[in-house]
Amino acid sequence: DVLVEATPTTLGDAEPGFSHVERALADDRHVVLANKGPVAERYADVRALEADSEGTVRFGATVGGALPILSTIEDVGPSRVSAVYGVLNGTANFVLSRMAAEGLDYEHVLAEAQDLGVAEADPTFDVDGTDTALKGVIVANVLAEGETEFTLDDAAVEGIQELSGGMLDLAQEDGQTIRLIVEVADGSVRVGPRLVSANGAVAPSGTENAVQIEADYCGRLGITGRGAGGPETASAVLTDVERLAD
Repeated sequence: DVLVEATPTTLGDAEPGFSHVERALADDRHVVLANKGPVAERYADVRALEADSEGTVRFGATVGGALPILSTIEDVGPSRVSAVYGVLNGTANFVLSRMAAEGLDYEHVLAEAQDLGVAEADPTFDVDGTDTALKGVIVANVLAEGETEFTLDDAAVEGIQELSGGMLDLAQEDGQTIRLIVEVADGSVRVGPRLVSANGAVAPSGTENAVQIEADYCGRLGITGRGAGGPETASAVLTDVERLAD
């Protein structure tokens, strides 16, 4: 049996998602997570429960949705990955893309994103960097392979709320733009607005995500595409279920 845990992400004790995981593993069932909370806030606890169970926990959907970010790290080998960085929130990327392309201010574009259904009625986690940071923390936990545990409290986080259209205009004059970037490297997680090349690998448009993985032997691997949404998340969940069946 497989439990698919897709309740809303909660911080701190990660409840009720964590308890759902705990009960499933106690019954030797596999778990597939779309909920970021248990592996962002209680990663060591989840792994300890998994170690005492016949079940396995997979959580590819928690980072990048349908994009194979965690599975790529798994296939390459976490110990060989030195850095992961890029764009992991479609709402923030849409806002910054529109601000840059149309010269619009933040509040105007955010309202537009809400009208289009790109942003939630309460977009706080998306625009203040929390959602991106949770994903970065999950990546950091995977890379640490149990030697260190990361939670949201360990991340340095800055959002995009204070960015003005003028800042993006200035960036464009130099062939650059601004994106909300997560950087996981050297045992740290940092999230914030960063200047990047306007035509570079981590300057996707609209709601797309774009991540670079730096690894021994492979060099730099790039993954770009639609990272969020119902169908995308469902696809990632089904991929994890299929991996459990292999």
